[in-house]
Amino acid sequence: MRHRLTAMEIASYRENGFVVLDGIFDEDEVRRWREALDVALAARRSRLPLHEREYGSFFQDVDDYYDKVFTQKINLWMTSDAVRELVLDERLGAMAAELARVDGVRIWLDQALVKEAYANPTAFHIDAPFWSFHSDEALTFWIALSDATLQNGCLCYIPGSQKLKRFDNAEIGKDLGSLFDVYPEWREIEPVPCPVRAGGVVVHNGLTAHGAGANMTPNRRFAMTIAYMPDGSTFNGQQDVLTREQVEALSVGDPLDDDRQNPLVFPRPRARRGS
Repeated sequence: MRHRLTAMEIASYRENGFVVLDGIFDEDEVRRWREALDVALAARRSRLPLHEREYGSFFQDVDDYYDKVFTQKINLWMTSDAVRELVLDERLGAMAAELARVDGVRIWLDQALVKEAYANPTAFHIDAPFWSFHSDEALTFWIALSDATLQNGCLCYIPGSQKLKRFDNAEIGKDLGSLFDVYPEWREIEPVPCPVRAGGVVVHNGLTAHGAGANMTPNRRFAMTIAYMPDGSTFNGQQDVLTREQVEALSVGDPLDDDRQNPLVFPRPRARRGS
């Protein structure tokens, strides 16, 4: 695994709100993670790990359009030891912390996003407003486990959109550009497509506007994403991927530091001397 960032990559991320990191994983690593993902997906009965629990309404409601955007499974690290090894890799966490300019990062969630053959496009949206904490330095690593191309729905970004630091959003629905009704100042900005070979990673800030085209091929597009939150982030009252029981035990302003839900991946906790 390549786990060092260049000065140019860091500068590009901070200016544009996204960056393509080529060649993070080699062919053997990609093959290994694809196999792990295939097994984890086959074993998962529901979108979220505890199928009998109540999560945010977004995950409870049936949406025929959204369900045909991609196959989505969340927090596979909780139900697959092999996926856990990837998601909790300290080297990825160190890169996330460097890009975010923070001392430590925790996992907010992971997502397997499989864009099925001829799947719908993904409407432009912002990630951070969905989450249960507010941060303008949270970020997502989008790991390509197959080639992501213009034909099969690679990510497209509105460069510099993260600088506005607003948490208003639009639904991921049939209207590909409804986000631009919320942010009309972005309507005339040319989106930047980010094709990436398998083994590459596209990183984006949680406030960077992005979407993806339809999959216009007969093949599936595989990606694994990891969303990192700065260590010290606090609950904002939104449920998202937390269960109803977890939300009822939290008050706004409480730290999200339960390692069973949001493990610290950088810096990795060290055993105390003499313990």
